Amino acid sequence: MSDSSTSKTDFIREIIAADLAAGKHETTITRFPPEPNGYLHIGHAKAICLNFGIALENAASGARCHLRFDDTNPEKEEVEYVESIKEDVAWLGFQWGDGLYYASDYFEFFHDCAVDLIRKGLAYVDEQSSEEIKATRGNLVQPGVESPYRNRSVEENLELFAKMRAGGFPEGKAVLRAKIDMASPNVVMRDPVIYRVLHSTHHNTGDAWCIYPMYDFAHPLEDAKEHITHSLCTLEFEIHRPFYDWVIENCPVPAKPRQIEFARLNLTYTVMSKRKLLQLVKEGHVAGWDDPRMPTLSGLRRRGVPAAAIRNFCERIGITKFNGVTDVALLEFEIRDWLNREAPRRMAVLDPVKLVLTNYEEDRSEEVEVPNNPEKPETGARRVALSRELWIEREDFMEDPPKKFFRLFPGGHVRLRGGYIIRCTGVEKDAEGRVEKILCEYLPDTIGKDAPEGVVCKAAIHWVSARHGRKAAVRLYDRLFSEPNPDAAEGGFLSVIHSDSLKEVEAWVEPALAEMEPEDFCQFERIGYFVADRRDHRKGGPLVFNRTVALRDSWSKK
Repeated sequence: MSDSSTSKTDFIREIIAADLAAGKHETTITRFPPEPNGYLHIGHAKAICLNFGIALENAASGARCHLRFDDTNPEKEEVEYVESIKEDVAWLGFQWGDGLYYASDYFEFFHDCAVDLIRKGLAYVDEQSSEEIKATRGNLVQPGVESPYRNRSVEENLELFAKMRAGGFPEGKAVLRAKIDMASPNVVMRDPVIYRVLHSTHHNTGDAWCIYPMYDFAHPLEDAKEHITHSLCTLEFEIHRPFYDWVIENCPVPAKPRQIEFARLNLTYTVMSKRKLLQLVKEGHVAGWDDPRMPTLSGLRRRGVPAAAIRNFCERIGITKFNGVTDVALLEFEIRDWLNREAPRRMAVLDPVKLVLTNYEEDRSEEVEVPNNPEKPETGARRVALSRELWIEREDFMEDPPKKFFRLFPGGHVRLRGGYIIRCTGVEKDAEGRVEKILCEYLPDTIGKDAPEGVVCKAAIHWVSARHGRKAAVRLYDRLFSEPNPDAAEGGFLSVIHSDSLKEVEAWVEPALAEMEPEDFCQFERIGYFVADRRDHRKGGPLVFNRTVALRDSWSKK
């Protein structure tokens, strides 16, 4: 799939094209391998679009992309996360067909590879504690110290590893380590742990195993097992590539994939750490993984962000070798750009004040035509009921307006969107002096016509009929954090949660909004883009709308 007719190019695609041209591979096989320990976020969207996109671009040669769950840690993984990941990838617009895989399906293969390493003298059982192993690993200037168990015989290591598998060791009392080089300048290569004991039930294999492979060991074996040609990872895995290659070279694998690293997505006003996102959920700072303020794909979907806008955003930022930070305003631009073209227009009043057309009969009503979307004239117009009493936005009226205020004020004229030109003749106030009603007269025969001679009318305002409108709950979502780099906040990322990231108001909306289904989207004219909440909205009521994004970027001034 592509949302652009332009040909994509970047250093990864150039490598793949060169490999195909040189005959290294008959086709291209990529994979998207999330660990099911949380929901996917916008950073994962970049990897999804890259891996599935490359497969689609090379479909003529039989290319494909696997969706693989890296489920090697039963302590943190849940079926809920597996299902949410599948749903998010499909929503983003990609299909894996028969290419659905689980690392846990390869547990026997991983085990056999570990046994093979032991037989070659390239792995050993270490009974040091995790603290002792960490303390003897060394650092960038000091080499590591060899384990006292490093030179056990092959026979003893095979026996001890079998004991590990049989449940003969408590957790933390034994691990299997690769035997490489404790003096390597790359700390990752200093006899990394490749198996540990975990007496935990796995979501896929149940209690069949009590030893589980470490990610760095399992990942290259999964790629090789599936004949992946290009294993695309983010830059933090670059230092792990020597071990990836070591595993491939020293284990009995059916294929030799190549790991290539690219820069991950970092966004301003956002945290991408799964640990931090989980903390936000568990501590109640947000209302779940799909809270519309979250950068999760399920949160963005519930907020009304179009999948196409996310794909366009990923294409715009491109693939590079260098880490950087992308302004979240660029994502918001892509959202506005897509919705401006595609979203139907509707009228809603979020801060209502009553407007009365004093020369309009009380029992009279009529329908006026309002364009559905000026960007798409082919969508035509809708008919909206107009009556004597209307709701308008309170900010569209001022008793003592400044210069260049072209909306409604005493003695001034304004046009009702799609309707008559009106003139303000006075106001009624409550006991506290707050404007309760705005009194106006409409000018007959001004629908669809220029203002009569001598009448100055420079603006149009939206409105909702008080008789025909519907009440709705409108949630005004904004950025979750008030600082561009919440991870660097002196008081921690929780200290810069934006206090106004969610406001809920009771609004009046035109009748057509009562017919919207969950996830239907529109522009509230002159306000912003909104979506019918996929969980709480019901056609005919209750009506619940989430703000996707405002019409303009209000943060740029801040």
